[in-house]
Amino acid sequence: MNEVLLRSLTPSVLGILVRRGADFAAAEDAVQDALVKAVRVWPADPPRDPKGWLVTVAWHRFLDATRADTARRRREELVDEEPVPGPAPAPAVDDTLQLYFLCAHPSLTPSSAVALTLRAVGGLTTRQVAQAYLVPEATMAQRISRAKRTVSGVRFDQPGDVATVLRVLYLVFNEGYSGDVDLAAEAIRLTRQLAAAIDHPEVAGLLALMLLHHARRATRTAPDGSLVPLAEQVRGRWDTGLIAEGVEILQAVLARDRLGEFQAQAAIAAVHADAPTAEETDWVQIVEWYDELARLTDNPVVRLNRAVAVGEADGPRAGLAALAALDDSSPSSSSRGYPMPRRTAVAAYLHERDGDLATAARLYAEAAQKAPNLAERDHLTRQAARLNTRGFR
Repeated sequence: MNEVLLRSLTPSVLGILVRRGADFAAAEDAVQDALVKAVRVWPADPPRDPKGWLVTVAWHRFLDATRADTARRRREELVDEEPVPGPAPAPAVDDTLQLYFLCAHPSLTPSSAVALTLRAVGGLTTRQVAQAYLVPEATMAQRISRAKRTVSGVRFDQPGDVATVLRVLYLVFNEGYSGDVDLAAEAIRLTRQLAAAIDHPEVAGLLALMLLHHARRATRTAPDGSLVPLAEQVRGRWDTGLIAEGVEILQAVLARDRLGEFQAQAAIAAVHADAPTAEETDWVQIVEWYDELARLTDNPVVRLNRAVAVGEADGPRAGLAALAALDDSSPSSSSRGYPMPRRTAVAAYLHERDGDLATAARLYAEAAQKAPNLAERDHLTRQAARLNTRGFR
């Protein structure tokens, strides 16, 4: 059974049902039923036209449900509209792109948009999505049902917001891996699919960013699950194929001179990937890219990361000065605007670089107490313990 093929066909099959007049929520349920049947039937009896097979089965499943839920007049109209069996026709516009827009509709919460995208566009089952996000299947089913009801009144051909779609895909990518679904790989697959459907520089920028980050995946954690900082990662284990592809995509899109946030982030990742060792990193160029990124977005994390880069390029005291400037620049840049563990951890790192080990150890411990997850808490706790041990020698 080719699960990748099934997932890749899901959005186009769903789009065909919607264009035939099916309600989005009902059509999505019918497509899921068709996918389940395909998993059961195809290994012994593979169809010559997989997409046509899915469309036929899903359409009949929709009609069966419609007969139980709607009036006879509308039911007969839908039956009369059913096309003759045969290969599924190509839509006049790309249904896949419209589904991305629909599943990332601004009316949805980020968590709902992610869940609906993975199910309707990604072709994952509710169980798989629930396992990936470590919630009960019933909870995820309710979340997806609410999301489908929310967008049920949105016209399928209504223009969408590419930026919202990209944010949803990046949320999926950053979830990494859990359950039996590799969400980072799934996000890359969906972004490739989106890139094939629309010529947009930021789509290419996000794809390049994902590839460059994914290339380092095997080195980000130690065998015991602990975090490995970028400077300590074994660069010989980075995936050079993904790096080469990401850089090629990035260079092509930067040449179009339509810089966006994801392109700038990808450029920073590319500079890191280009350095043979951590010591050879071109931090001056990274600061310049953070300057570009700061002009594109008021995201406080960008300015926080820039302070780290300044500390590497111009020395830790310059980095601490940049960090202090953030707190003094505006209310939105104060400590209230920054993820406190992250800001405190940055301050700890820069104080350590400056030789103030006592202050660094205290700040590492403070950051650990407020860390958002166990891996970061353990990493910061170890940093504090390392400095405290050194101080007692």
